[in-house]
Amino acid sequence: MEETKGRQDTALSTMGTVIENPGLEPTEEGLSPEETSRTEEQGQNLGDVLGLSTHQRRSLQPFTRVRRFCKTHASLLKKILLYLLCVAYAAYFLAACILDFQRALALFVLTCLVLLVLVHRFLKPFFAKILTKCLKPFENSCLKRWIKWVFAGVCLVGLILWLALDTAQRPEQLISLAGIFLIILILFAFSKHHSAVSWRAVLWGLGLQFVLGILVIRTDPGFIAFQWLGNQIQIFLNYTVAGSSFVFGDVLVKDVFAFQTLPIIIFFGCVMSILYYLGLVQWVVQKIAWFLQITMGTTATETLAVAGNIFVGMTEAPLLIRPYLADMTLSEVHAVMTGGFATISGTVLGAFISFGIEASSLISASVMAAPSALALSKLVYPEVEESKFKNKEGIKLSRGKEKNILEAASSGATDAISLAANVAANLIAFLAVLAFINAALSWLGELVDIQGLTFQVICSYILRPMVFMMGVEWADCPMVAEMVGIKFFTNEFVAYQQLSQYKNKRLSGMEEWIGGKKQWISVRAEIITTFSLCGFANLSSIGITLGGLTSMVPHRKSDLSKVVVSALFTGACVSLISACVAGILYVPRGAETDCVSFLNTSFTNRTYETYVCCRQLFQSTSLNGTNASFSGPWENKEFSAIALANCCDFYTNAVCA
Repeated sequence: MEETKGRQDTALSTMGTVIENPGLEPTEEGLSPEETSRTEEQGQNLGDVLGLSTHQRRSLQPFTRVRRFCKTHASLLKKILLYLLCVAYAAYFLAACILDFQRALALFVLTCLVLLVLVHRFLKPFFAKILTKCLKPFENSCLKRWIKWVFAGVCLVGLILWLALDTAQRPEQLISLAGIFLIILILFAFSKHHSAVSWRAVLWGLGLQFVLGILVIRTDPGFIAFQWLGNQIQIFLNYTVAGSSFVFGDVLVKDVFAFQTLPIIIFFGCVMSILYYLGLVQWVVQKIAWFLQITMGTTATETLAVAGNIFVGMTEAPLLIRPYLADMTLSEVHAVMTGGFATISGTVLGAFISFGIEASSLISASVMAAPSALALSKLVYPEVEESKFKNKEGIKLSRGKEKNILEAASSGATDAISLAANVAANLIAFLAVLAFINAALSWLGELVDIQGLTFQVICSYILRPMVFMMGVEWADCPMVAEMVGIKFFTNEFVAYQQLSQYKNKRLSGMEEWIGGKKQWISVRAEIITTFSLCGFANLSSIGITLGGLTSMVPHRKSDLSKVVVSALFTGACVSLISACVAGILYVPRGAETDCVSFLNTSFTNRTYETYVCCRQLFQSTSLNGTNASFSGPWENKEFSAIALANCCDFYTNAVCA
């Protein structure tokens, strides 16, 4: 009995092997005759052992043959399926574009990007050798040197001419240009090795930052593209509400900051983990790193880490080059740290956008910071050692350890919980500490008859000249200096929250001055401030960076401690130079509000347009006794008196008496 049972168990096991996974890996030509006969023989033996009838044995044969056919022609079947899917998607894509192209714009952009990548991968092997042959004459050192000097001269002359023509209409842009030169001069004065500075890396990095700024801020296609990208990210992040409302309820999600912003970090962390598992993040990072490496002449490891900082945080980016950290030079370690301090991660980007900060400005600021971080790092801490990572091929990045996409999503959400908790804890702690410091300073100030002394006031005085050199109007400098000081000494979250409050006041149509105190800053100052705050360069980040890197290379703790303070100040200067570039390039966009038509309507709410138009009306109105006379576009308009009365209901002015 036991022997029969054992034979049946063995037969069942063999049947599972034959039917589910026969253990005979087919070659490209299919199964060999010996393997085929062996499979049939095993099936016959199974029928004998299990006592299957001839009819039952024959009923199993079609399934076995189908499975064998699928295994034999698996590659061909996959190609056919892929071809059918491509045809189906092409039909769907054409139908969507023909029905409503504007509605299908996002699909069109994504499809073009995918096609561009596929075409690049297909044509790269064919054109690589041709391109190498074409560039072979330029390997001559003398010719290469002449080309470099001619290119540098053309760029310099073009920059001077462009600035001369562009700043003729807006002379205030020259202040921002002077701010860039001042910051570079200060950093060069504190350079570790003045004679070893790689001016190629410095000039290329700053030049790339300036070119990216022109593309994003000044050109219409670049501005529209980044504006569209920012809007799409905003729409994408709004899907967080579906999950957070289910967990916390609609009331908390709408009214409480923690339930509005922190779930976005978890959602974005989950998405980034999925993209990392699919290899999309690694691909983009490697392409950016390759471009920066060949243009700036930096090494593969430091360039890859700085490029990774565009998407991930200061502790995650070094993980991309973890095996190489032990052998990196101090200059390379300094560049890695500077990149972490100068940029923000993708997860907190979503949180800042949820504050109401301009998404396109945040994205462009983080991208522009990458080449500038390498440039300023090589200015402050030039390379004087022999690096082991000068190869042009770069470093290959592996995918995550997750086995499938569901595990990647779960891991990303789980890991983001610690980041969300860290953000919440930092906000609670730093806001509480800031309130305590302000109370202590206020008490100390009152002892010597100084009223209203706070940490923000001190920062507004100390940092006001530097903020003015960034291109901010003098009236806005105290408020911007407060936020820059809060960002550096406290936390960028607190600073961006303050900026969002100023922006909301402006958009709500609040008066600019109330009781001699400015309530909000101009749009230009908002853009410059957004760029200046975009980075992790604050004192608390020193501990985060040291803790993360020390855990990876414990034996280099002394080297890391030696350069971290220098990297912190360099990263802070990267954000300031980005703000200066924004100050040079910023111009008001969009058509100005037609105040005559706007005030001819019956407006019931205060908005920024209401404030601007009413202020213009007040400036064009004069009192002749008790009668008001109008000039400019409001002269001889029947509705001018009614519009003045409406404006006086919202705002106070001398002409309203």
